[in-house]
Amino acid sequence: MTAPKQARFLTGSTMRHVAVMTLTGMIGLTFMFVIDAATLFWVSFLNDEALITALGYVWTVQFFMLSISIGFMIAGTALVSKSLGEGNRQYAREQATTAMMVGVGAQCVIVIIVVMFRHNILAFAGATGAILETATKFLLISVPSILFIVTGMIASSVLRAEGDASRSMYVTLSAGVVAMVVDPLLILWMGWGLEGAAWGIVISRAVSALLGLYFLIGVHDLAAPLQMAYLRRWGGPFFIIAIPALLTQLSSPFGNYLITRIISDFGDSAVAGWAVLGRVTVLAFGGIFALSGAIGGIMGQNYGAREFGRIRSAYRDALLFCAGYVLIAWAILAAITPFVINLFGLGDEAAAVIKAFTYISAGGFVFAGALYVSNASFNNLGRPIYSTGFNWLKDGILMWPLCILLGGYYGAPGVVYGQGLAWALAGICSTIVGWHFIGNVEARDISKAGLKSGLR
Repeated sequence: MTAPKQARFLTGSTMRHVAVMTLTGMIGLTFMFVIDAATLFWVSFLNDEALITALGYVWTVQFFMLSISIGFMIAGTALVSKSLGEGNRQYAREQATTAMMVGVGAQCVIVIIVVMFRHNILAFAGATGAILETATKFLLISVPSILFIVTGMIASSVLRAEGDASRSMYVTLSAGVVAMVVDPLLILWMGWGLEGAAWGIVISRAVSALLGLYFLIGVHDLAAPLQMAYLRRWGGPFFIIAIPALLTQLSSPFGNYLITRIISDFGDSAVAGWAVLGRVTVLAFGGIFALSGAIGGIMGQNYGAREFGRIRSAYRDALLFCAGYVLIAWAILAAITPFVINLFGLGDEAAAVIKAFTYISAGGFVFAGALYVSNASFNNLGRPIYSTGFNWLKDGILMWPLCILLGGYYGAPGVVYGQGLAWALAGICSTIVGWHFIGNVEARDISKAGLKSGLR
């Protein structure tokens, strides 16, 4: 009989695991966001800033749907990585299937709602006139492909929980590669314009989903056959993590939606700058977004194996990695700011929005990264509601008044400053609580085990 396979993150340097999983995740995640950046780049060749503005509104709406997928991905990672750490591979297979069933089913419902009310949603965000009509058509084509996104993201996250950094990277990498090929063909060569960009997104997301399923099922056999029994067995534990994770993830698109609404008062050019800034941000700080996914799998496996010292080490190393990464990325962003402005042919108001971030507010990602690390720790160690609280502190309580206040003083750039300040305040609070939480995880686990023993 073959001995069970040992979970990958239970031995070796935690800093090495953090670095390898984050950097491979960053490459894949960055290329997934290259879809949007490539779309923006090729659309800029149409020499119409209004089209870039329309994309800004579209991405604000799709950010909500993407965040819901991330919430399901987090819950799947937490369950699967813990089962792998405990050495129970069959449970991990069933949990991966459960995450996929719930994620795709829920997004089907959301896709229908968004398609039906797309015009009203975009209008409330501030889109008007021809820009509103253009954005509405783009959403109609591209929104159903969210089903491909949730499939690919859950597959990629389960591969990360398994420790297969390279294949997890390939899943998201494939979407960006395909987009770089099909976008110029559809947008320019075939003359489809923005409609071609929407179809390019659909194609690239479909390729990513199919590749993820192949790696998950064909290579690792980490998904069980579809059965409602798995949903009944694991639905409860899944939603205990997924519901607060969803509430946590929805805070960021909510904050982004508010900012888009606020910045639209400064004109279409400011919204165009905000659209470009959104793509630049995810490309420059892809490592910080990937860090939360990387640390989740590492902590989940070690929590399942009761390796509490390694949990504390992973948390510390993740914070150090975050600080170093942000400082390097910030310096590069500041240096290439004129190039970015010229590349997309942005006007003065749009350029001012870009400079406000690249020269000043980008530094706030040190605190945003610390928030993501703390949230991943809370999600994988049994306190997902903490993540919900800190994210809504940032986006639901701090963001609106700070953006309004600083926007009143500094115009559109002030809105960007307000966002950075909200990141800083929430990040500092979450890190203080997270440090205390990680330091006491062993005592809580022993107390929990004693309580269960007493009940028996």
